[in-house]
Amino acid sequence: MRSRAKRKRVISKAFLYLILVLGAMIFLFPICWMLITALKTRAEVMTYPMQWLPEVLQWGNFARAITAFPILLYLRNTLFLVVFNLVGTVLSCTLVAYAFSRLRWPGRDVWFMVLLGTMMMPGVCTMIPSFIMYRNFGWIDTYLPLIVPSFTASAGNVFLIRQFFRTIPNELSESAKIDGASHLRIYSQIIMPLCSPVVVMVAVGTFMWTWNDFQGPLLYLNDNNLYTITYGLRTFQTQNSTDWSLLMAAALVISAPTIILFLSCQKYFIEGIVMSGLKG
Repeated sequence: MRSRAKRKRVISKAFLYLILVLGAMIFLFPICWMLITALKTRAEVMTYPMQWLPEVLQWGNFARAITAFPILLYLRNTLFLVVFNLVGTVLSCTLVAYAFSRLRWPGRDVWFMVLLGTMMMPGVCTMIPSFIMYRNFGWIDTYLPLIVPSFTASAGNVFLIRQFFRTIPNELSESAKIDGASHLRIYSQIIMPLCSPVVVMVAVGTFMWTWNDFQGPLLYLNDNNLYTITYGLRTFQTQNSTDWSLLMAAALVISAPTIILFLSCQKYFIEGIVMSGLKG
């Protein structure tokens, strides 16, 4: 009986690992295909029937792709937006989450439900009103429409941080109040040092969203000197639509930072979600 139960466990584990390996292969296939295409010549890319592997690895395609468009300018613009969006998102979301989790005020739960209700409204519903508002402000062709909203706290991030804040014992805040600490001091010196996992999770999500954002620059930026990395890649694609090897090389270079950042901070994602009390 024991040997049969042990055999069952081994078979079930092997089946589970097989499913995980197949799933990983499915998710990694697009990245592998981009890499293979980036290492081909233009003639090998257009060959029919399809040639799976290049005869000679064309590593020079990466250097050509980087020098074919002003990637350093677009990188600087993107990092500028990333820094301001990180500061705005973390600051505003943690302050709002603190108010909803640690303060007692009339209508707190009702307004929190109203905040969560905004998550049900698709972004396309507010796209045109937002564009008209920013145009009336004179913010078109500036970074303000891409930065200012990050200082207004997003409902999803506020929910995650609030759930994490609620796992911190109230006794810590009460003890600090007895010692005469203000709410600002409690927030900055007690609460924030204890919630690094969820803050890192929100920060990484904000970085990835800002880095990959295409719709915002498409709507509000017209000056080529203000383009971000993803919008610049789109203009590069229109100019080099027939050279798929260069396109794939440029796409890999641009997507590499987000992949590396996500893999290096993956444990914070898991810890932040677990401590927030969310279940998938």
